[in-house]
Amino acid sequence: MFALLILLASCKPAQQGTTLRFWAMGREAEVVGELIREFEAENPGIRVEVQNIPWTAAHEKLLTAYAADGLPDVCQLGNTWIAEFATLQALEPLQPYVDASHTVQQQDYFAGIWDTNVVEGQLVGVPWYVDTRLLFYRKDLLRAVGYSQPPRTWAEWEQVNAALKQHMGDRGYPVLMPLNEFEPQLSFALQQQDPLLRDHDTRGNFRSAGFRRTLAFYDNMFQQGWAPKMSETQISNVWDEFFRGFTAFYLSGPWNIREFRQRQPAGLEGEWGTAPLPGPEGPGAGIAGGTSLVVMRSSQQKQAAWKLIEFLSRPAIQQRFYTIIGDLPPRRSAWQSAELTGDPLTAAFADQLERVKPTPKVLEWERIAQQMRVVTEQVVRGGLPQDKAVQQLDQQVDDILAKRRWIVEQQAAGNAAGGHP
Repeated sequence: MFALLILLASCKPAQQGTTLRFWAMGREAEVVGELIREFEAENPGIRVEVQNIPWTAAHEKLLTAYAADGLPDVCQLGNTWIAEFATLQALEPLQPYVDASHTVQQQDYFAGIWDTNVVEGQLVGVPWYVDTRLLFYRKDLLRAVGYSQPPRTWAEWEQVNAALKQHMGDRGYPVLMPLNEFEPQLSFALQQQDPLLRDHDTRGNFRSAGFRRTLAFYDNMFQQGWAPKMSETQISNVWDEFFRGFTAFYLSGPWNIREFRQRQPAGLEGEWGTAPLPGPEGPGAGIAGGTSLVVMRSSQQKQAAWKLIEFLSRPAIQQRFYTIIGDLPPRRSAWQSAELTGDPLTAAFADQLERVKPTPKVLEWERIAQQMRVVTEQVVRGGLPQDKAVQQLDQQVDDILAKRRWIVEQQAAGNAAGGHP
């Protein structure tokens, strides 16, 4: 019934003078204006004010606005922030709007990306664009050691790395995974069956067999000399180093397709490509990154806000957004444009996006991810034993999740006292 009411309301013309406040971040905020003008032309009763929030200040600004009851109507949220603002009850549940929509069709979205917007069984956002990490690789360097295709499994990758290192000697390293990034080890961890958190996401699960395999595989890359023990600040320019042969594999995201194309030297056109991440038994899972569009619960313009989300979710609009900025669309139908289907460099991303997984949906996740990075770097750089590292990481994560654990325990006690299962 609620869905029917929303559908009827959305068919009504917008009231004259409706103004939507839309907060967007970084480059997306700079370029979305062209699309917004088209939306306003279609909906003359609605005006959209886009505020550009720098990514470095966005999280703090959102929390400050929440505390001051000053949140916008529509907002772009990074997928790892969704759970935090859902927990704060700041986001409008969107499933009834989707049920009534002819535009937003859940089955058209990559499943793992859609799932990042479902918190405690409730849909609170709609994916706007997606990213994930996979391999950029040098085809000519692989051919030089006898391989015509990129590796598909961990074992194949290790074999290729061993051959590449023998070929490169002291001139370079087969794999570049800067130690100040957590995305590589997180990607490998998501390829395991064991979850990263346990007990209703109230405790760390880093002592699990799955994460132990992840850490051993990750650390071995460095101990074998296949990856340099460097942070990104120690590498002068990752694009130049890639093309001069300092590395053959670089884990990165779709934004680098344009960067590599612009920087490729003459003679190396077609000699590099992209490939899905190898996994333990075959092409593996990856991170469900990107951002989503949300309606704030405090908004007084929810119908107009949903109209804007529907407009930005149209496959044709998403294709144009990709053309303007290079952000990959979250809908499979939007990938049917010639610009995407005819590009072999984006094909690997379409493949990878079918296997992405969301990170744990807890508001503390970013702190946990950074702690995982610190501890795994200690393993690589300082020789912290792996057994001790996973125990230490579990203890640190348990401390981070102490408040969440207390809340869950209190809820369980209350349900038990009330006779609920």
